[in-house]
Amino acid sequence: MPEARVIPIEGRDAGDLPRRGRKASRCAAVGADGQRCRGKAVADGLCGVHLEEQERLAAHEAAPDWERKLAGALAFMRRRVTGDYPIDDFGFDADLTEHVMLAGLRPLYEKYFRVEARGIENIPNEGGALVVANHSGTVPIDAMMTQVAIYDHHPAHRHLRMLGADLVFKTPVVGELARKTGSTLASNEDAERLLTGGELAGVWPEGFKGIGKPFSERYRLQRFGRGGFVSAALRSGVPIIPCSIVGAEEIYPIVGNVKVLARLLGFPYMPVTPFFPLLGPLGLIPLPSKWIIEFGEPIATQDLGPGAADDPMLVFNLTDQVREVIQQTLYKLLLSRRSVFF
Repeated sequence: MPEARVIPIEGRDAGDLPRRGRKASRCAAVGADGQRCRGKAVADGLCGVHLEEQERLAAHEAAPDWERKLAGALAFMRRRVTGDYPIDDFGFDADLTEHVMLAGLRPLYEKYFRVEARGIENIPNEGGALVVANHSGTVPIDAMMTQVAIYDHHPAHRHLRMLGADLVFKTPVVGELARKTGSTLASNEDAERLLTGGELAGVWPEGFKGIGKPFSERYRLQRFGRGGFVSAALRSGVPIIPCSIVGAEEIYPIVGNVKVLARLLGFPYMPVTPFFPLLGPLGLIPLPSKWIIEFGEPIATQDLGPGAADDPMLVFNLTDQVREVIQQTLYKLLLSRRSVFF
């Protein structure tokens, strides 16, 4: 009797035949909640939905830069028209901040002031924290550059929620824009709400005395108020992160102050620089100084407890400690930089 031979089914290998009891493999994709997708893998270990998403992302990355920017701009406009964007209780509009405000400031940050951000790893990835920085520059450009530095360089792309003076929010247009881009009133109540809510807040305790001081007093810190920022950090139990900014002092060197005109207009000062008002509108162009923003090691407050905020001596000492750290860092940065403009 001749030996029987096995004839394979055309187009299929014997190893491809389904085996009884074999389960289809699950999709390897993991969601934002950390749970693995329950769909069945169809190719490359992914289900149909995740495979399509992967292909769409790959196509987006392969597209020309101008095409990606155009697509992003159109998507932004669609969200603004349909109202499909969140705004928190403080009026913060993250969508507007990321795609308009930060995008507009980025050329100044990268090309004009050539900001160098250091110590960004000292900012926690999550949870409340208070960034405390020196203030200078005649107008608060230093606050905006700090905001860009944290969002662009921090791995979590955190938004800095800035605490501003009353004058900011009383000024037409500026006040509304400040709210939308994350600023709020520099009061203990608002600061504590932000910090206990896990936000990263920023404060410039020198206030107008810092940004309005004459050029002859550059990089000499003014008084840090009454330590309200320390009280807020103590009650919230969040770390204080000293921040030292070099370069802002030189953008508008103040050589005079027209106090009479400032009082008439309701301003804290009316600066006179070597170029303003002499050159008119041209005098408003800031000088292209080279900036360094350094974030120091966090100063812990959680072990002191919220009751420590009611101890005036402890608040004073902690305020002085933060101020001294920033002042000494400024001296160090000034000694290490090669030039004001390079």
